[in-house]
Amino acid sequence: MSIRFGGKYGRFAPQASCNCCRPEVQAVLQAVGARLSRREFIAGAAASAAGPALVSRAFAQAADPPASTVFANVNVFTGKSLVVNKGMTVLVKDAMIVGMQPGKMKAPDGATVIDGGGRTLMPGLIDNHVHIFLSASSEEQMMDPQATPESLFGRANEEAKQILLRGFTSVRDVGGPIFPIKRAVDQGKVVGPRIYPSGAMVSQTSGHGDFRTPREKSRRFGAPLSAGEQLGVGFIADGRDEVLTAVRENLRGGASQIKVMAGGGGASAYDPLDVAQYTLDELKAAVDAAGDWNTYVTVHAYTVKAVSRAVEAGVLCIEHGQLLDEPTMKLLADKGIWLSLQALDEAPPTANEFVRVKKHMVVEGTDKAFNWAKKHKVKLAFGTDILLHPEMTKNQSTDFVKLKKWFTPAEALKLATYDNAQLLALSGPRNPYPGKLGVVETGAYADLLLVEGDPTANLDIIGDPAANFKVIMKNGQIYKNSLS
Repeated sequence: MSIRFGGKYGRFAPQASCNCCRPEVQAVLQAVGARLSRREFIAGAAASAAGPALVSRAFAQAADPPASTVFANVNVFTGKSLVVNKGMTVLVKDAMIVGMQPGKMKAPDGATVIDGGGRTLMPGLIDNHVHIFLSASSEEQMMDPQATPESLFGRANEEAKQILLRGFTSVRDVGGPIFPIKRAVDQGKVVGPRIYPSGAMVSQTSGHGDFRTPREKSRRFGAPLSAGEQLGVGFIADGRDEVLTAVRENLRGGASQIKVMAGGGGASAYDPLDVAQYTLDELKAAVDAAGDWNTYVTVHAYTVKAVSRAVEAGVLCIEHGQLLDEPTMKLLADKGIWLSLQALDEAPPTANEFVRVKKHMVVEGTDKAFNWAKKHKVKLAFGTDILLHPEMTKNQSTDFVKLKKWFTPAEALKLATYDNAQLLALSGPRNPYPGKLGVVETGAYADLLLVEGDPTANLDIIGDPAANFKVIMKNGQIYKNSLS
């Protein structure tokens, strides 16, 4: 049986809580999909990834890394410990940390020596909830009749570079056409972080990933392939068989984990915030298909009902979860389920009253979620979740700093380095980077930041990466060195 996914994606539900369903997205996917056939889009993506004009000067400088790099006179925050080890020397060879000791170390012949001057050397930051393609262009840019795959992916490639220059050396992309971007980064054609791709978001009809306009029929009633499927944003899959196929399509494309919409996402007629989505059998189908590939499912869900069902199905990670009660939070702890949380602000005064009320509920829930998660020792991860507002992607850094409301600076840094890395490793054999991440120790990947001052004493330092990140290294290659 041939299975197609989708119904045209022309609507993102007005969303009070989760940035992946902002109201201004309503016509974007439909408009772009109407202009681009699947073949044209894929061809454009490949061309944009391979184009020499997109290889930045920063990468050209880093393309031939030194035989080794020595960070001398640095104070090391390892990521695993909350304390800083002072007066250290760290040796990097190729892509790995191969030595670390107190005091001085003889530099190997031909090594680049960086005198840290007592600055802090720490692991690169990790963001566990990004949408690179969907955050790189505005609504106007996507709706522009002159927009091409090359222009859309060109902006996404530039955003990948900026993510790295904000000090995020690894990210988990949880929805969107990310596979061409990841390949281009891994092949050295585009500058960017390590990317753990989910591929297309998997949603039921009327679910959080059903972005059709009210006039658009379901594919079951003769609608053509959705714009969202053409763009690689998501699949609409109903029933066990379709869910299995949707998950397997993403795994075929190179997904390291699977993203499923398991609950409501906002103030829309189709997708109210309080609803649970997918039956237990459908969720189990996703878990079974991912488990056969030795990886896991993460779900978008806020409520007790949605999260409890997902846990029963065998899901290993919850995205959001701000509307949980304390017993359900304890359930996550008891079961060893990960919770990927975002620090949120109240809606702006310009928003309508209904949106402000909804957003307030989620912000209030955010505070409780962090406090209960800490109390019950839930496995916590941190992400940002920014879409369709490229001017806001710089807030990736300041959103991280908001964690000081619930954590000491050292705890927050550990959360966004070592702890986040443990969630990335949950993808098992599907892990595209199977070495140690999020830690400064011998045998780990050399993903490092040399930071002005001591961020374990003042987390605000992280909020200004342009000024305070003096050296940014990924995989042993230096992408920024403002000390030289």
